[in-house]
Amino acid sequence: MLNLWYKNAVIYCVDVDAFYDQDGDGVGDFKGLTDRLDHIEALGANCIWLLPFYPSPNKDNGYDISDYFGVDSRLGTLGDFVEFAHAARDRGLKVIVDLVVNHSSIDHPWFQASRAGHPKYKDWYVWQKERPADHAKGVIFPGVQETTWTFDRKRQEYYFHRFYEHQADLNIANPEVREEIDRIMGFWLALGVSGFRIDAVPFLIEDLADSETGASPYDYLGRMRQFLDWRQAKAILLAEANIPMEEAGDYFGDGDRLNLIFNFPLNQRLFLALARRDGAPVREFLEALPEIPATSQWATFLRNHDEIDLGRLSDEERQEAFAAFGPEKSMQIYDRGIRRRLAPMLGGDERRIEMAMSLMLSLPGTPVIWYGDEIGMGDNLDLPERMAVRTPMQWSTEPNGGFSTAAAEDCVRQPVSEGPFAYAHVNAESQRVDPTSMFSVTQRLIRARRSAPEIGWGSCRVIDLGETSVIALLAEWRGGRVLTLHNLSEEPVTIDCGETVAGAPVRPLLQSGIDIDRTDGACRIRLGPYGYEWLRVAAGN
Repeated sequence: MLNLWYKNAVIYCVDVDAFYDQDGDGVGDFKGLTDRLDHIEALGANCIWLLPFYPSPNKDNGYDISDYFGVDSRLGTLGDFVEFAHAARDRGLKVIVDLVVNHSSIDHPWFQASRAGHPKYKDWYVWQKERPADHAKGVIFPGVQETTWTFDRKRQEYYFHRFYEHQADLNIANPEVREEIDRIMGFWLALGVSGFRIDAVPFLIEDLADSETGASPYDYLGRMRQFLDWRQAKAILLAEANIPMEEAGDYFGDGDRLNLIFNFPLNQRLFLALARRDGAPVREFLEALPEIPATSQWATFLRNHDEIDLGRLSDEERQEAFAAFGPEKSMQIYDRGIRRRLAPMLGGDERRIEMAMSLMLSLPGTPVIWYGDEIGMGDNLDLPERMAVRTPMQWSTEPNGGFSTAAAEDCVRQPVSEGPFAYAHVNAESQRVDPTSMFSVTQRLIRARRSAPEIGWGSCRVIDLGETSVIALLAEWRGGRVLTLHNLSEEPVTIDCGETVAGAPVRPLLQSGIDIDRTDGACRIRLGPYGYEWLRVAAGN
């Protein structure tokens, strides 16, 4: 159990350049993040996931990396990173960092050497003399990206890029490239990180199948995990892998490949359920969730740094979600997603926002929270593409929301200064002292989640209580039972959990003053509009 800390963790995702600017240049930095660790600790999260902070031309929010062994000078130095990692460890916070090795920036010295035909680096990228006829197939950003093959005038060949043309795909089939990836992981492990969130895993391994040897592309995930176990047994691999459930076994292996995988299909069903105010899409999905190894785990989330990807919904279902949460074209992206934050999507209704946060925390898996969602931050749709949800953290009512002392126009992205989600109305400072605020509610929810290891470690059973708007989940582990109830409707409902608890005493985990009617062997509970309850069910007599 000691090496499985992630099973009952709460992960908080941070974009360093948008969190807190200590030196006043308009860009968040590691000194600023270190200064604000108390906020994350007070919230109750126990792991921080950092978006890319490496040297980069920053054409894709740092995902176009030009040096895997450094820190973007705007954010500080390697020394600042080490000080941050040390300060986090002192607070009991683990740190995981983005491992973006499917591609690099074309500004990376490796690519520049490859295009020049350098003997060592010639085959570090994917080159081809002729552009395939289907060169537009498989683009990741439709409407923005036109092809996956771009001609390089210096080498006189085409290079492959699954993403933007300024992000050339590394040739993972080259053993020298894989050895370099080991060195990258080893470097950051030595500086104190507890693992990696691996970017674009299906694309990372897509060219590793070997028909001659029978090697599976998934074997490489096992080799990455083996390297981690050698260097630091407690380190983890969290995968960005938007995969169908039938492929989960390939990625988890026998518990010897990836530790965690983001459950993108569940996220899509969750937003469909919220749109319909009907729990059926989530209930049906969870009932069909495949069994995974005991040491493996799903990662659950509401929002992340990208769009809400609805690509696995049917066309009709996707339109339902668009109509509910992104009815305007400016709110949609890539013909498949929504580029808004949670709070504005749910109309600023704090009851509904809190219920959605509670539901996410109760789902089987490890919860991941996007910075700012704990205070109900809004978005800025004037920013391009996915940048809309990456606005500066709102700390106070001071200029720029207390993010920076620089002029607003000099900030890395414009703070939200107008409308109901402006920093004058939504900020951490005022919410920390308000027991009814979104921050305080999220704090209590995280406390409940971390006190309920049954959810992270145990089995999850969907309970049918006869109300389609209600999602009732019973988590069980080592004799402990936790029942969570969520009403997705704006109408109050009364449900009877008598058959589920079978006469056993129940105790609210959230101390909400819930009224429970236990007459006639029943266990009747009234859930208000968007109401929710967490109950610990004692062992029966």
